[in-house]
Amino acid sequence: MRSTTTAAPRARTGIRRTRLATASLASATALLVFSAGAAQAHHGFDDFDTDRLYYIAGTVSQVRWGEPHSYFTVTVEEGLPADTPEHDLPDGLRDAADSDPINAAPSYGGSHDELAVTIAPPSFTSMWGLDRKLDGGERVEAVGYIGKSHNDEFRPVVFWVNDGQPVNQVLNEELPAEPLPVPYPQGDASPSDADQDAPSASADSAGTSPVAVWAALGTVVVAVITGGAFYLRARSRRT
Repeated sequence: MRSTTTAAPRARTGIRRTRLATASLASATALLVFSAGAAQAHHGFDDFDTDRLYYIAGTVSQVRWGEPHSYFTVTVEEGLPADTPEHDLPDGLRDAADSDPINAAPSYGGSHDELAVTIAPPSFTSMWGLDRKLDGGERVEAVGYIGKSHNDEFRPVVFWVNDGQPVNQVLNEELPAEPLPVPYPQGDASPSDADQDAPSASADSAGTSPVAVWAALGTVVVAVITGGAFYLRARSRRT
């Protein structure tokens, strides 16, 4: 009779511990998902003016290939056509809502001879039409967006290599926003060169390595689990 009386509280304590451990793990998982989503949003199109698409073409240099994004510099060619030349588009961008703005994108006419280009990491680019690293001296064409606060930065929605091979750059296979009709309104077209002294957005992204991101997420998980363990110990002592 005595052992039965003792076993019941122990069973209830075990159930409480299981529930609390499950809650701790669920909280850790939710924090991981939220943090990863925030990191992904940081490396999206938010830093670029998605109201206006531009066409560029030029020579590649300073290639950095890897996660969470690849980067390279394009020396913009002189004498670009008025708008995007006729090229094949990836399957996901062939609907008129996407293809019409891309084909109508005017050529870049800004003050920079070189643009810092951000593209998707190899894990995505290899599935979207390019399974190799770009080479220095290689010619690329692209349609995409100029940076909001740094107008020497460029983020393509599609680019072309090998004289016309399309490489998709949008995760959902659609433009992230509906661009303004061409010709674009004057007066607020793009950020001024006065902002160029501020830290570069692409440099910030480059400094945010996967190791740093996952180390931060791991710290959050450890903190949550440790807190749950202390709570369980305190509860068990009271019972």
